[in-house]
Amino acid sequence: MTAAPEPGAALPIEFEAFLTHLAVERGRSARTLSAYRRDLARLVAFCSRNGIDPLGATASDLRAYSSWLGFSGLAPSSRTRMLVTVRGVYRFCHTEGFIPDDPGSDLETPRRPDALPKALDRTEVEAILELAATAAEGGDPVALRDRALLEFLYGTGARVSEACGLGFGDIDMEASLVRLLGKRDKERMVPVGRPARRAVAEYLDRGRPAILAATPRARGGRDRADAIFLGVRGNRMSRQAVWEVLRRHSLRAGISSEVSPHVLRHSCATHMLEGGADIRIVAEMLGHASVSTTQIYTRVANDLLFEAYASAHPRAGRSLTGPERSGTGAEPWPTGVR
Repeated sequence: MTAAPEPGAALPIEFEAFLTHLAVERGRSARTLSAYRRDLARLVAFCSRNGIDPLGATASDLRAYSSWLGFSGLAPSSRTRMLVTVRGVYRFCHTEGFIPDDPGSDLETPRRPDALPKALDRTEVEAILELAATAAEGGDPVALRDRALLEFLYGTGARVSEACGLGFGDIDMEASLVRLLGKRDKERMVPVGRPARRAVAEYLDRGRPAILAATPRARGGRDRADAIFLGVRGNRMSRQAVWEVLRRHSLRAGISSEVSPHVLRHSCATHMLEGGADIRIVAEMLGHASVSTTQIYTRVANDLLFEAYASAHPRAGRSLTGPERSGTGAEPWPTGVR
């Protein structure tokens, strides 16, 4: 057996049908489909180099492919994804009658490591947020935005793409709720704690209008008008811009390790679990399918989600029931934003 070249071979029409099935019937995103295509191209290139017909591959051939991936230096998570793709395409081909048997039915995937996701401790998160709050005291529009952004990311556990895509129609100020659009366009409602609500409200009142006024010629049109978090050029913030905001504040806080928005997201989950929140509730809040290979999240009622969030999240402040949740308290959201 020789090593496979870099992917680049044309896919069999049956494999193309599998990708079409994922797009049309399963609603997979363009990015996900691109990853599947690369995985299948790698498999086809391996088969071509070793004289194997992809549609005639046996269980032994696929085990050989799996072994080759194991020696390729790829991370276990990458190999797992590739082998899941292999199992999926052959299951599809068998179901559609393209092949008589399913050679991938018993193909094993690498065991995922049990290490917990990286998370900052509470003092590190507090240091980042306190520095952001101090910088915002002067009323600088960008500093107000940075504080609101960081409080929002940690307070909700939102993905960076979810924060960047946030629009005015996604926030229910009276109910202290935000609608986040996650992977595969799956929506979920997440509570927003008091510090994040205050920071976002101040940014929307004072910071965002100033950024718009300073960038009258910025492109973006309707999208610019709807975006909550704006970049310094007046357009919707990019993922890279969010990364830079967090990197800058974490360095100022004396944190030497790499801090990404995903680390802040895991920190939110970790601190809620440490505070006693049920793991299923945390999973619902973050929009996860599972927290590990042995634990499956289930959906929970919104009232239970509110209760757990208010009692467990360090930035939730007081209970989200009563005047603050109803919008009749002393800190109303900006007029017209819901």
